[in-house]
Amino acid sequence: MDIPRIFNITESAHRIHNPMTPDKLATLGAALRLEAGARVLDLGSGSGEMLCTWARDHGVAGTGVDLSQLFTEQARSRAVELGVAERVRFIHGDAAGFVAEAPVDVAACVGATWIGGGVAGTLELLARSLRPGGLFLIGEPYWRQLPPTEAVAQGCLARSLADFLTLPQLLASFGELGYDVVEMVLADQDGWDRYEAAKWLTMRRWLAANPDDELAGEVRAQLTSEPVRYATYTREYLGWGVFALMRR
Repeated sequence: MDIPRIFNITESAHRIHNPMTPDKLATLGAALRLEAGARVLDLGSGSGEMLCTWARDHGVAGTGVDLSQLFTEQARSRAVELGVAERVRFIHGDAAGFVAEAPVDVAACVGATWIGGGVAGTLELLARSLRPGGLFLIGEPYWRQLPPTEAVAQGCLARSLADFLTLPQLLASFGELGYDVVEMVLADQDGWDRYEAAKWLTMRRWLAANPDDELAGEVRAQLTSEPVRYATYTREYLGWGVFALMRR
């Protein structure tokens, strides 16, 4: 049970597997007015940076679930490094269908809403773990500029223009599902750079160490094409944010 190996390779040096920076994660934690002892569930927790830093900075406790064995191991190591291993735990497993043993104060899925078949299904899944009046956190892409053609949308690695909404449309969609948007922290282009460009050095060093690996050709192709593709499409057209919601 694991994610495709290519992602474990290209993002092996990442602490955050989306365009949020450490400063943005800190801003989000402060904006949510987290209190010591609050319980957080993070489905698709990656390398655990959100849970670990919030445990350190705000005294929260929580559980993260992720399909990547590598990222889960990195999350456990990060918890030890930050001195919060007694307050957070990380489970290697499929977050789809995971329900906390006891109700939590914050239920999050930051950038992995495919686990519920989209935003609506993921919110339904998170609701099974959230106490009444608790906070949902959803991380989602949106169009910061509407691509002029389907080809441009596909250059952003979308299947089509219809894959994402504009920011006003995304916010409205939460209301249509019966949720109030009570906070949001949006990534910026610097955050995108740190997420995407950091992969390139990782790939180059991996290729130098693994020239005969079965994925060497795929990694080489990505390293050759990704800088121009990213600068042409994703950096200009795609936004990303974390949205705090409460059920109406």
